[in-house]
Amino acid sequence: QVQLIESGGGWVQPGGSLRLSCEASGRTPSMYAMGWFRQIPGRREFVAAISKNGSTTDYDNSVKGRFTISRDNAKNTVFLQMNNLRPEDKTVYSCAADQESKNGEIWYGGDDYESWGQGTQVTVSS
Repeated sequence: QVQLIESGGGWVQPGGSLRLSCEASGRTPSMYAMGWFRQIPGRREFVAAISKNGSTTDYDNSVKGRFTISRDNAKNTVFLQMNNLRPEDKTVYSCAADQESKNGEIWYGGDDYESWGQGTQVTVSS
C-alpha cells in the first residue's frame, strides 16, 4: 500500500481559495489513480478523481467549475485547488489511492480505493 499525507487545509472566508496537497510514499505512487473525498454525516462524498497518468479527471457536480484536481508524479503529489469556496464546503477532506487502475481510469466510490490519508480540515466562514 501507499501512504498518504494531506496538507493545506485551514480557514477561509466564503469566496476564498485553498490548495490541498496529498503526498504519497511507498510503492511507486505514480502507479495509482487518486481521488479526493469529503466527510458528510454518515459517509464519504466523492469530490474529484484523477487517473494515474493524469489524462482523465472528473468532479462531483457540486464542485465543477470551482475545484481542480491535478498531479505531479515527479513529486508524488496530488493537488486539489479549491476556488470560490462556500460554507457548505466546510468539512474534512481526504485523499485516496487505488492500485488496480489502468491508464485513464478513475473511480467514484470510496470502496474502490485501498489507501487513505488522515484528512485535512477545511473551514469556510465569515
